[in-house]
Amino acid sequence: MANQPAVLAGALDNNASFKAARFVRFCDAFNIPLVCLVDVPGFMPGPEQEHGGIIRHGAKLLYAFTEATVPRITVIVRKAYGGAYVVMNSKHIHCDINYAWPTAEIAVMGPRGATEVIHRREIEKAADPEAMLNEKMETYRKHFMNPFLAAKRGYIDDVIFPRDTRHRLIRTLQFLESKKGGRPDRKHGNIPL
Repeated sequence: MANQPAVLAGALDNNASFKAARFVRFCDAFNIPLVCLVDVPGFMPGPEQEHGGIIRHGAKLLYAFTEATVPRITVIVRKAYGGAYVVMNSKHIHCDINYAWPTAEIAVMGPRGATEVIHRREIEKAADPEAMLNEKMETYRKHFMNPFLAAKRGYIDDVIFPRDTRHRLIRTLQFLESKKGGRPDRKHGNIPL
């Protein structure tokens, strides 16, 4: 499963969330391992998405991943922002193995939005606000958005080069081949319908 940056910049909207949730449930039903290539800038904003139930559809995807017992691997190839990053099979929802490319950006929000919030006053007072914004964005990118910080905190298992991705995925699938998924003793979950 992968995000498509050529469509809606890879954002998760109602349809994408619902489609992905069904795909995850299908793979889990037939014991097909899940490999996710993540490039997600977030959930699609807007009143149309909110009225269509973006929170409910996002919750379906989250629930599908957390309930899946098949091997689950994620590779963050570019952007992984906010709640959409968490929903896309992150370590936070107990993905088996998470990798990231060295150029991956993992953060709560994109560099522009975060910089505008954090350094609003400094940017407003600057003689050249655009130059100040760019400078602060670059600093934010260096210090907070790299995958090495996420790896240090345990959110990423390893930072790998793109050329090594195929080999690592094959070895990881071999390693997870005998995975046994246990479930809590209960009749069934309560999927957000």
